[in-house]
Amino acid sequence: MFAVADDVLDLCRSVGHEATVFAVLADGLRNGPGDPDLLRDAVAAAGDLTAPHPHLEAWRDVYRAFGAKPQRTPCSAEALRKRAARGDVPSVNRLVDAYNAVSIRFAVPIGGEDRAALAGTERLIRAAGDEPFDTVKDGAPVVESPEPGEVVWRDDVAVTCRRWNWRQGRRTALTEATTSAVFLLEGLDIDLRPAAEMLAGLLDADTIRIDRLA
Repeated sequence: MFAVADDVLDLCRSVGHEATVFAVLADGLRNGPGDPDLLRDAVAAAGDLTAPHPHLEAWRDVYRAFGAKPQRTPCSAEALRKRAARGDVPSVNRLVDAYNAVSIRFAVPIGGEDRAALAGTERLIRAAGDEPFDTVKDGAPVVESPEPGEVVWRDDVAVTCRRWNWRQGRRTALTEATTSAVFLLEGLDIDLRPAAEMLAGLLDADTIRIDRLA
């Protein structure tokens, strides 16, 4: 199950934006070799990756609203497009290349979670500040906690992604063995369905469903 807390939507409205969240759920998923051409096509379709983008500017507004500094910790789509502008997005595997390509093309943050590793309801909330988050720092595994009021994804065990979509944790990360996944697409003042449908079309899975969560 998935849920989006009302106070997260209210936070976005407080700075003039309407948030939308879509989930692409895939079962019987098959990973495989990456596709560099898919990434190159996405970069070409995205246009000038160094120019200001209204969707990314909206994300900066929301990040500031919950106390993050977007210049230091930008949303995932902004960070990815900056890397793409430098030619620094390597082909990894079928799953990673698929959602990176859609994220670059649409300037939309996308995260992928292994559904077998999720516990209970995956929900977008404002953190209390004492939730655990497993990550890596200086090459070593560490457990951190988000700031109070920070927007995070979490399940019944711990935080799975900090600062809304900035950094994902290790426990629910997609791997070569992943066969059931959820891809979370997040937008502000935009229609996410074209991006969700493109991602669904790139996945090799037995069943794929698109749900709107907010």
